[in-house]
Amino acid sequence: MSEYLLEVKDLKKVFPIYSPILKRAIGGVRAVENVSFNLSAGETIGIVGESGCGKTTLGRVITHIYSPTDGRMLFDGKDVVGLGGAALKEHRKNVQMIFQDPYSSLNPKMRVNEMIAEPLWVNNLMSKKEAFERVPELLEIVGLRATDAQKFPHQFSGGQRQRVGIARAIAMNPRLIVADEAVSALDVSIQAQILNLMMDLKKRLGLSYIFISHNLAVIKFVSDKVCVMYLGRVVEMAPKNRLFTNTLHPYTKALLSAAPVADRQHQKNRIIMQGDIPNPANPPSGCVFHERCSECFDLCRTTVPPTVEFEDNHIVACHLYTSREYNHGS
Repeated sequence: MSEYLLEVKDLKKVFPIYSPILKRAIGGVRAVENVSFNLSAGETIGIVGESGCGKTTLGRVITHIYSPTDGRMLFDGKDVVGLGGAALKEHRKNVQMIFQDPYSSLNPKMRVNEMIAEPLWVNNLMSKKEAFERVPELLEIVGLRATDAQKFPHQFSGGQRQRVGIARAIAMNPRLIVADEAVSALDVSIQAQILNLMMDLKKRLGLSYIFISHNLAVIKFVSDKVCVMYLGRVVEMAPKNRLFTNTLHPYTKALLSAAPVADRQHQKNRIIMQGDIPNPANPPSGCVFHERCSECFDLCRTTVPPTVEFEDNHIVACHLYTSREYNHGS
């Protein structure tokens, strides 16, 4: 058995662009490009970046909603890329997803007990009768009442709907949950309740999380390790405390500087990024961040920076650090 629960190696996802006239692919949107990371059992990795950086696509590839274009994913040491039929159905029991919008992710025509029980009997984990008997227990685990089982999604508040989504995600006893902006659509006070619930479930059920968010405060609260993405690529990854105290990549520094500070005595020097994220169908040459980077130099415009381990378990893809390394070796 592998020391890691999940190993992602050089993962890619390209969405083809088709010509409306020729009916053939004339290009592609490179949503995820050469992403690699490891996740240990019981660990939470936070994935952060601006909208359009590929966070959600990465989560959906990991859960097999999308098939990867290239790369490998090892779950418990077994390659799960290309699984189909019964093998994929079996694997999906171990990996579940909590979606961003707790309303659109729930079927408005189904009662809560039907939505939660259905995966259990469809996947032959228990009989239909046993599945429905299990629903009240799952609802109570996530902080709802057993009597809520007969309600429809529109009868709940946003936070309650997300609790239903969490109950559905944990129903099959998964080992890994991908949470895609799971609290971004909720009020701040409700966000705290849902985050605390998820942390309690992590301990109680032995879960691992991939937590996708653009909110750095949320990422800092839930994560053991943080992965920063830009235009489909990982630009920096490190244990949480190290990333927030010893930030390396200019993009990560800009993200942290943009986070609001409550204490006016400790105002930060803002790093204002110019422009928008480039078109992933036509990414810039060299470093994908160079057009918005205040520390850009000639090499950045022509050459893709390699990913290096700057410190123990702290990796960065930036020529500022590869150049230092080469200078030290000369």
